[in-house]
Amino acid sequence: MIIETRIYHCLPGRLPALHERFSTATLGFFKKYGIVPLGFWTTLVGPSNHALTYMLQWESLAERERKWNAFQADPEWIAKRAASEAERPIVERVENFFLSPTEYSPLR
Repeated sequence: MIIETRIYHCLPGRLPALHERFSTATLGFFKKYGIVPLGFWTTLVGPSNHALTYMLQWESLAERERKWNAFQADPEWIAKRAASEAERPIVERVENFFLSPTEYSPLR
């Protein structure tokens, strides 16, 4: 198992628009492509409260590449993402990294 952690750093005031996009569009596309989210978080205490952090579960990097690329290339997703940013951009930058559990990790 591999866990992908993604952090979307939003432009000031745009986090509500990102929440809206996830709840009305993104999660449906995740389901369509078999992308498994483990959870979503906002920052309670930290350097910025304009971020959304979430984790996805993958069996392998090959699975991730196949499913993520299909999701990103979906014409309907591209249109919905563009419509959500028609007023102005939402995300300033994205960080992502991949975690592999240790042999003693309870989540493996």
